[in-house]
Amino acid sequence: MAESGDQGRPIVIKRIKKGGHGHHGGAWKIAYADFVTAMMAFFLLMWLLGSMGEEERRGISEYFQTPMMISLEGGPSVGMSESLIDGGGEDLTREEGQVIMQDLVDLDQDTARDLVAEEERRQLEELKEQLESLIEITPSLKAHEHQIQIEITEEGLKIDIIDEGDRPMFQLASANMEQYARGIVEQLAPAINKLPNRLSILGHTDARPYVAAERSNWELSTERANAARRALVAGGIDEQKFLRISGLADSMPRIREDPFDARNRRISILVMNKQAERAALSEGLPVVEAGDDSLPEPDRLTPPRTE
Repeated sequence: MAESGDQGRPIVIKRIKKGGHGHHGGAWKIAYADFVTAMMAFFLLMWLLGSMGEEERRGISEYFQTPMMISLEGGPSVGMSESLIDGGGEDLTREEGQVIMQDLVDLDQDTARDLVAEEERRQLEELKEQLESLIEITPSLKAHEHQIQIEITEEGLKIDIIDEGDRPMFQLASANMEQYARGIVEQLAPAINKLPNRLSILGHTDARPYVAAERSNWELSTERANAARRALVAGGIDEQKFLRISGLADSMPRIREDPFDARNRRISILVMNKQAERAALSEGLPVVEAGDDSLPEPDRLTPPRTE
């Protein structure tokens, strides 16, 4: 039998290898590298924060709360060559001390001040809206909303807590705050504390005569302002934010046509703007505690008071 020609041909077997993933193509290495980089950045940040003092940390906190204002106004942590966090950008115009941020070089002083004032007023208006909303949704505040007056003034945001004849905020001729009045102050404190602004508290009385000859409405109004300060601290206000605690007696009545009106007895809490803060600091007047012998005598003679 003749041998077939096909029998002499070699048989070729082709095996096609399917492409492997190559350990997922190495993508896990990139993810791992990103994770390690993030962890290094995190621990570096923790180390930097741990090596800073309280003043530097407060400066950084204020920057992230109000970045535009801090940049324009300056401060202990903005643009200093010794700071761990640069605040001056790439073009440092000085080797030591403060430097000017490059994006503000073209602004004159008046324009920068106007920008700061505009930003600050916006924040105070937001705080006013937050406080008004808080009063509306809080039953214990809503019940006394007619005693709480909030307004924007040239010095900042003023919050007046006003007395009423049938339910006074303080005991007669005393700085002991009634429980309901303390509750009002403490509930307003957390919202007020959100801004870094300094605070001033003023106490006011009416013009009723005081029976104790050794005391006057000047002492009483100061002690009541200080009682309001303690209530704010109890509500969460940072103690360092208080700039002035003062008593004005009956020298600035709310109801001028009737100096004896109960509404003249009030506590004024002022969230100060930068202009008011600078003015107060330039006077160099310390915070006056109740009973402090350094309390200045009034400029005019006043008869004894009762409340």
